[in-house]
Amino acid sequence: MTLLLLLLLIALPNVCAMQHLKGTDKKYFTNCKQWYHRKICGKPTVITYECCPGYEKIPGERGCPAALPLVNIYNTLGVVGASTTQMYSERAQMRNEIEGPGSFTFFAPSNEAWAALPTEILDALVSNVNIELLNALHYHMVDRRLTSEELRHGSSFASMYQDFHVHIHHYSNGIVTVNCARLIKPDQHATNGIVHVVDRVITAISNNVHTLLDVDDDLETLRTAIAAAGLTTMLEEEGQYTIFAPTNEAFEKIPQETLNRILGDPVALRDLLNYHILKHMQCAESIVAGTPMETLQGTVLEVGCDGEHMTLNGKAIVTKKDQLGTNGVVHYINELLIPDSAKVLLELAEGSSVATATKLFVEAGLSPHLTGSEALTMLAPLEDAFRGIDTTMRPDLRKLMTNHILKERLSSKSLYHGQQLETLGGLKLRVFVYRNNLCIENACIAAHDKTGRYATMFTVDKVLTPPMGTVMDVLKADDRFSLLVGAVQTAGMTELLNQQGALTFFAPTNDAFNALPPAELNRLMRSRSELSTILRYHLGDELLVSGAVGSHTRVKPLQGEKLELGVVSPTSRNQTVYVNRVPVADPDLMATNGVVHAVNSIIKPLREFCFTLYPVNRTTPHTFLILPSSANGP
Repeated sequence: MTLLLLLLLIALPNVCAMQHLKGTDKKYFTNCKQWYHRKICGKPTVITYECCPGYEKIPGERGCPAALPLVNIYNTLGVVGASTTQMYSERAQMRNEIEGPGSFTFFAPSNEAWAALPTEILDALVSNVNIELLNALHYHMVDRRLTSEELRHGSSFASMYQDFHVHIHHYSNGIVTVNCARLIKPDQHATNGIVHVVDRVITAISNNVHTLLDVDDDLETLRTAIAAAGLTTMLEEEGQYTIFAPTNEAFEKIPQETLNRILGDPVALRDLLNYHILKHMQCAESIVAGTPMETLQGTVLEVGCDGEHMTLNGKAIVTKKDQLGTNGVVHYINELLIPDSAKVLLELAEGSSVATATKLFVEAGLSPHLTGSEALTMLAPLEDAFRGIDTTMRPDLRKLMTNHILKERLSSKSLYHGQQLETLGGLKLRVFVYRNNLCIENACIAAHDKTGRYATMFTVDKVLTPPMGTVMDVLKADDRFSLLVGAVQTAGMTELLNQQGALTFFAPTNDAFNALPPAELNRLMRSRSELSTILRYHLGDELLVSGAVGSHTRVKPLQGEKLELGVVSPTSRNQTVYVNRVPVADPDLMATNGVVHAVNSIIKPLREFCFTLYPVNRTTPHTFLILPSSANGP
């Protein structure tokens, strides 16, 4: 609650704040524990103020200081927006009962609730007032006084209609429901009890949720699936379930091959069905914003709302709400929800933001691996990873995509530094664990694992560049480094770049050397010791791919004090890495003994100096380290 609203309610006695949902008749009482940030189901609300129950205004006075005398339940109905319930109570010959002695709780449908009833149902109720209407109204009553605080979550109370119970849910967001009807005006006190105005007419519950599913022809496919998965007994037992029940139409939308595979696989089928069942009962009226909720399958669904529509994972697919049973509630949906754990590898990829990678895996002829039951791990690059890459299928690209599939099913949480992973193409890929990233060669994991029925998918930020030789081999194979290759040989460092190890080489290109004055370049290329000093300063003594570089990363070179690394935009997928303020022109040229990052400038040490500043009114000096821009450009 905002401080302004809190102060206002303190200053105005007996004034209650309400949030009114624009464009509807819905209102929500607001207090410090129940505040919806001026939005309900994504729609704006208007804050209004009115006298709290039992109080009214006095001209010239602040707030609502006048306490009204209590009246009996019958008369209370007439002043709290339940005059239709009052009228039907008289027609059902209940007036004397709710005017007389006793202590009752009346869950009274609002006038709008009665108006919302289908005509045929309302006609059936009022046409036989001595029985049906009386029974219906008695089901809204409990033979004792219950305030909203006493309406505990998950509790039930015997009604005055044949002791059929009414079922209470008191949610953490402050909303209270009875048989999934929301209390819109709670705690309207009367001399002989209490009235809670509710937003719908409630009906007696006698069947469990399985029986609800069993009698609806529109859920025939679901019933068959539940029986095949052995879930019938669970849905007949006591519980507080929420079932998002896919209709026959929802099943028909799934490709027949996919549906047959799941229906014929007991493990996948059970996961599929459990993904549609929440561990607790969630009435539609309890939802005011998207909330992740755990399913019996173990993962979560985001249950939310958009205006009048209940949503699942952001989609308005709920077609019928709040079909209440003794052990839960059923909401009908017109779209089948397939959890990752019931999907094959190709389906995992098709449901993710890796469309280009998916297309290339298929074009490379890898579909049998992606749709079968092999234990595999797919490395699927994001869309941005293919920017600037020719994706026309050819032999080398086919081989590359084959090397994006690992021969075992893995979890990213089980990977460790230095681990080697074999691909379908026979290559061995290395795992690098950094403080801020987890990478396989140059490709770092960019999203949570997707764990399917048989295989797992890692979403990665780059297309793999598997190592094809030593650092020296990488340099020799790239014409941009012809001058560097000669310099390495002159400096006597060829063996160093060929031997086993884990090096990071910020490799100057020909452009970097040619940027030097000709005389200086000629002198440098003939000096073994000077070349060795310069090149060793370009070599880090650990293997650091670009994805491991944060806003401030320090590397120890083979000669010299340190290299300062950073990135222009640490959150960008296409970030530029800098080393001593020199941009890396082409990162992550992977080698068996290290990695090469191409730079177009010779890297020089950053010159450091200190100065002392004495702040005003302070005697303690502060020392600052300055890295001037003159060492390596701006």
